[in-house]
Amino acid sequence: MSYSVLIVEDDPMVSMIDEQYVLKNPDFTVIGNCRNGQEAIEFLKTQNADLILLDVFMPVMNGIETLKKIRELKISSDVIMITAANDTSTIEGTMHLGVLDYLIKPFAFERFNIALQKFKNKMQVLKGSQILDQKSVDSLISNNTNNSIVAEENILPKGIQKTTLDHICNYFNQNQTWQTVDMISEALGISVVTARTYLNYLVREKKIQEDINYNTGGRPCMLYKKSIL
Repeated sequence: MSYSVLIVEDDPMVSMIDEQYVLKNPDFTVIGNCRNGQEAIEFLKTQNADLILLDVFMPVMNGIETLKKIRELKISSDVIMITAANDTSTIEGTMHLGVLDYLIKPFAFERFNIALQKFKNKMQVLKGSQILDQKSVDSLISNNTNNSIVAEENILPKGIQKTTLDHICNYFNQNQTWQTVDMISEALGISVVTARTYLNYLVREKKIQEDINYNTGGRPCMLYKKSIL
């Protein structure tokens, strides 16, 4: 299934980069580019977008005003805010309006793709069944039950970011069988090197367990799955 994305960004260069990032993921297509919130609202009155990439600082109608209007019109699109703003009030205000994720410029493709994956995971859970069980509901709210791997709020070591760690933990919560580094890298849109860094951390923390698969017909490979608590 392909998910439709509307990009709302007044900077043509940033808009182009956003589109290139989106198109790197085969599960997403770009259906429009708007230069401000007013253009976006008019667009959304005639076309549906599964996901909106919304900048905060724009002329005519800024991102926060646009987000409020989207909610007022009961437009069901999910929203990822993309902005240079990193002050607490701006972030808190948009989160209260139901933002799926928040990307602060400049951001790398890996982080961008994690945001897309978060949206994809949500849609797969919601459309996978007419009735959600507890496990499905937990995965929608970052799965913070005792039977789930979660990223702790304590200080993380250098090179480990909580957002990326959350997504890897959530991946193991949803995939209970043995996983390879390549499988995790491809699913989350992160490099193999990055995946190994986080996997090694989770093994040290006893959140996941590792094993070696010798039956590959070639070089053995490492396998990982959630630890049984």
